[in-house]
Amino acid sequence: MSTGHRNLQSTAPSVFRRIINDNRSLGVLLLLCTLLSLVLTNIKGCGSFYYGFWEMPIPGFHRLHLPHTIIHFVNDALMTLFFFHVAIDIKREVTRGELSSPGRMMLPAVSALFGVAFPAIIFSVVTIGTAYSGGWAIPTATDIAFTLGIVSLLGKAVPHSMKVFLTALAIIDDLCAILIIALFYGSALHFVWLAGAAAAALAVFLANRYLRRKFVFIVIIVLGLVLWYCMYRSGIHASFAGVIFAFLLPAGRMTAFEKRIALPVNFIIVPIFALANTSIVISPEAVSGLGSSLSLGIILGLLIGKPAGITLAVYLMARLRLVRLSNVRWSRFAGVGVLAGIGFTMSIFVSNLSFPDDRMLMDIAKLSVLIASGLAMIAGYIWLKALSPPVSNAAPDRGE
Repeated sequence: MSTGHRNLQSTAPSVFRRIINDNRSLGVLLLLCTLLSLVLTNIKGCGSFYYGFWEMPIPGFHRLHLPHTIIHFVNDALMTLFFFHVAIDIKREVTRGELSSPGRMMLPAVSALFGVAFPAIIFSVVTIGTAYSGGWAIPTATDIAFTLGIVSLLGKAVPHSMKVFLTALAIIDDLCAILIIALFYGSALHFVWLAGAAAAALAVFLANRYLRRKFVFIVIIVLGLVLWYCMYRSGIHASFAGVIFAFLLPAGRMTAFEKRIALPVNFIIVPIFALANTSIVISPEAVSGLGSSLSLGIILGLLIGKPAGITLAVYLMARLRLVRLSNVRWSRFAGVGVLAGIGFTMSIFVSNLSFPDDRMLMDIAKLSVLIASGLAMIAGYIWLKALSPPVSNAAPDRGE
């Protein structure tokens, strides 16, 4: 074998690793999947087949009380792994990362709460008295993949301290979204299945604590599937099972699970979610719906509510001296708030839950999310690249 051939073989894996570890890769992939899905859905002749594929029933699943169409399986089963992955990030940051002390947690936590509350309030005010009010949580979410991907593109235009702040804020924002989905977007509760989920969760905890390492992995995977099924039947959205499962994992086992699921979640499950859930028919009715209070509430919530809430939270905490910030540039916090208006994955997910029986409203909501997220990407990038003056890379002193 020639030296050149050996060098090519050794270089290929390292290039692949760089691609999958780059925050920009997932954002670009999601964008491509979204564009592909929109194009295929709206091509005459192909669109009905493409849309019908995701609505196709899976043989036998209905009898087993499982998600019985492909899109429901993606949203209720595969996305549980996405939420599991998100919950591992949250737990790691809380136990030994940027959220591991009250001082570190206070600034991004309060900012995230304001960044959730303001869009919800704006949406509720705009849609008050309409049939759209159930979608109040759609503009509250931030998409980590896209947001951090844009930050990576900005490079040194965003100081490290602001990247840390945005990452922590997005993680807490995801936790808020998970709790909102669990509390407000389930169906009627079935307490027998809830009891089964609680028993399965207890069994996962005991298995992690007392089983020997040789057997524990297979056992807790089986128990995790039981937990998911009980949660799915209980009336609480099945994705919450992934969160519970992650929080029950000992810190020492989180890394092993994360290594196994990071690649399939980021580069298989989330792209499939984008393909399935952006199959939106851009009809005259959907386009005219962009002038409705539903669309206006989502766009204003993401583009105005997010940056206003986050910036106000930082200002109030600094003014009340709850945190100490060095080298404060409010333009940077405002720019980060604009980027937090990239809703995408979570906002589309909540759109599905908000209008499950009205395809037209669901499509209008998703189109509005895509428009708002695209504008937030562009505006946030321009803001932080061109309008923010250069500052030193000093990190905020959060009073730890």
